[in-house]
Amino acid sequence: MKQLMFPEDPQFWFETLRLFGHAAYGGSDFGEVVAAASNVTAGDYDSWHDAYRALADRLYAEAADAGPVTARDLLLRASTYYFSADFFLHGDPADPRIAAAYDRSVECFRRAGVAEPVEIPYEGTVLLGYLYRAPGAGPKPLLIMHSGFDGSAEELHFMGAAAGAERGYHVLTFDGPGQPSALRREKLVFRPDWENVVTPVVDFALKLDGVDPSRVALLGVSLGGELAPRAAAFEPRLAALVAVDGVYDAGAAVTQMLPWPRAEIVRRARAAEDPEFDALLAAGREASPTLRWACDHGRYVLGAATDREFVAKYLEYTLEDGVAEKITCPTLVCEAADDLFFGGSQETEPRRLYAHLNAPKTLMTFTAEEGADAHCHVGAQRLASGRIYDWLDRTF
Repeated sequence: MKQLMFPEDPQFWFETLRLFGHAAYGGSDFGEVVAAASNVTAGDYDSWHDAYRALADRLYAEAADAGPVTARDLLLRASTYYFSADFFLHGDPADPRIAAAYDRSVECFRRAGVAEPVEIPYEGTVLLGYLYRAPGAGPKPLLIMHSGFDGSAEELHFMGAAAGAERGYHVLTFDGPGQPSALRREKLVFRPDWENVVTPVVDFALKLDGVDPSRVALLGVSLGGELAPRAAAFEPRLAALVAVDGVYDAGAAVTQMLPWPRAEIVRRARAAEDPEFDALLAAGREASPTLRWACDHGRYVLGAATDREFVAKYLEYTLEDGVAEKITCPTLVCEAADDLFFGGSQETEPRRLYAHLNAPKTLMTFTAEEGADAHCHVGAQRLASGRIYDWLDRTF
């Protein structure tokens, strides 16, 4: 799609489109986003924070005197805008604006009362999430959802959780290590062996009332399109898998920007020193708004001290060496035709994952004509949710 705002900054445009898309399930309002974005200077992280923090604060205050339904709607939108306000600040983890905005985002979402908060036992602590119950009696299928590199359990409400409950699915969302609540509460950074995250979640899910244990599916968003397949390769209780969008090698988002073969990049990223690599990353940050943000956020969520250490850690997120081939459950691989992060080549990451699957598999491509060609089809969430749940219906 044409970039309607921030034409020279694809990262700011993508995050704006992401906000527009949340309107489909009440997470934003188009005019509010346009008004806020009009006060943002491209590439200026402080102006982004200030615009969305001011919008969120206004809605938060209005909700105090609103009727119940109006308050719910205001709080859902405020939750989205608070979460967006701190989005670009993670280059400095000590910035107090991060916790202030994120904590208010969670408060708003919980006060909206659209899902039941849950605590999932995990390695001596708990992972936080939400349970959405479908109406009616009798065992029902369950979809477990998690986000990826930069999303939250609260955001998943607008990216499929609300859509599932109205289609007769129980939905369980959660933040794993590296994702907002686990990172900020317990300092848990991402881990590549995601099966050790999902298995305790499945244990928890199977103890819930009204869940059909033969119809439990897992869906991962963005980097979750690599994490969820990784977990499914080692978790036999899953009856279906959805990768939104599919990722075979997450590191490709970085390696495709670099002039060396992957093995050489791995060696240099892990080296004690490599001034040439450091200089190349520094120049890349100046040239690419996406790489600038990815390195800042990547250090934050992977526990890396430098951009090069972030690259070294991120290269571990791959389904190579036969991992993808271990998946046995039916798998839906979604693909965005113009993916900002995992496109850029004839062999996109979704198609690489699809090619390596031995399980029953479906490739579902979202296009510009549908307004759905952006990463994780953020501009067309009702379209995407409908197609994904219809695939689950057919699969189950």
